[in-house]
Amino acid sequence: MKNPKKEILIVGFALFSMFFGAGNLILPPFLGKNAADSWFWVTLGFFITAVFIPILGILAHARLQGTMYDFGKKVSPSFSLIYCLIVYAISIALPAPRTASVTHEMAIAPYFETSSLLTSSIYFILVFIFVMNRSKILNLIGRFLTPLIILILISIIFIGIFSDNTITEATIFNTPLVDGILEGYQTFDAIGAVVIGGVLVISMNFKKEASFQEKKELISKAGLVAGLGLLVIYAGLIYNGALFGGTFEKEVTRTEVLTGLSSKTLGNIGTTFLNVLVSLACFTTAVGIVTGTSDYFKGLFDNSQKAYTVTAIVGCILGVVMGQFDVHHIIHIAIPALMFIYPITIVLILLNLLSEKVATANIFKAVVIATLVFSTPDFIQSIAKNDTITNIQSYIPLANYNLGWVLPALLTFTITFFLSKKEA
Repeated sequence: MKNPKKEILIVGFALFSMFFGAGNLILPPFLGKNAADSWFWVTLGFFITAVFIPILGILAHARLQGTMYDFGKKVSPSFSLIYCLIVYAISIALPAPRTASVTHEMAIAPYFETSSLLTSSIYFILVFIFVMNRSKILNLIGRFLTPLIILILISIIFIGIFSDNTITEATIFNTPLVDGILEGYQTFDAIGAVVIGGVLVISMNFKKEASFQEKKELISKAGLVAGLGLLVIYAGLIYNGALFGGTFEKEVTRTEVLTGLSSKTLGNIGTTFLNVLVSLACFTTAVGIVTGTSDYFKGLFDNSQKAYTVTAIVGCILGVVMGQFDVHHIIHIAIPALMFIYPITIVLILLNLLSEKVATANIFKAVVIATLVFSTPDFIQSIAKNDTITNIQSYIPLANYNLGWVLPALLTFTITFFLSKKEA
């Protein structure tokens, strides 16, 4: 590569833009408001699942240099296929519609008295048109949108930090670190890392002059650049949410906190500008998710254009149906899906970071099975509380924090690793 430092910055910024889902911006300020004087611990928890794990996912792809399918192939080809199907199904059914809901609450509802169903209908009709025409306009818009949004957010963060506000509220969380970890699930960034990483590897393959090691180093360093950017934005918004938390009503929504922060620091014009930019960025995200999902099913059915079109139609219908609900409702609906898929995704990322000598196929199978078994109680409880499951959870370490799978997965890895060493 002619200029490696420049390449690292370019790829790092591209990665940052891919992770920087506009819908995610509503999470940190609200989290900070509720965290109040415990904002640091909440930030640390949020960092683990919204930044650290996703960047590890990119590093795993840098080592693996394969597709999303390769991520779970060591468990079994059938498992990997089902995993990919679930990831794309979740993506098209939850984060994509959430972008429409965020757009309605930030850019439509404050100015027009129209229904959210009308917004989501028009929104996903436009999404479908762009998906079917694969317009390059969105890529051009995206290049300008992200820098502008970042500029506005940095302005909000710094104006807020140097304001006269102080943190006066006490946290509403019993375990701020854990609440930050679980809220980080809602960014969908760990799932995004598994999907985006595969796309990035394919893009890197076009750089034929670069060796395997150079590509690995480029992706790894770019991932660290993206992670640093995300940390600055997320931490800044969480801290500002804590600083201005006392100025908001108790029943305030996530979008209202973000809009409120903007209004208190930049005024009404700045808020309007941010709302429009976030809505456009949400739209590009939705188009990207539906296009990516449609591409996957097109490849699954022997490069069938019909499969692509049907998937796009289904995705946009789901978008209309789900996108009419408010953001809080979609986030609540997403909890069971995330409780199911996130633990599996995290262990797959961590295992793929290890060499084949350490993370053998048997270790992959054993750890994933243990994770599935011990995350199932959390999944069931997230749907409906069950006394029998509660009793079972009382015997599982960390289960009270919805992290009952962590120690069993670690223990399974350790035992399987030493057993495989003895057999060798």
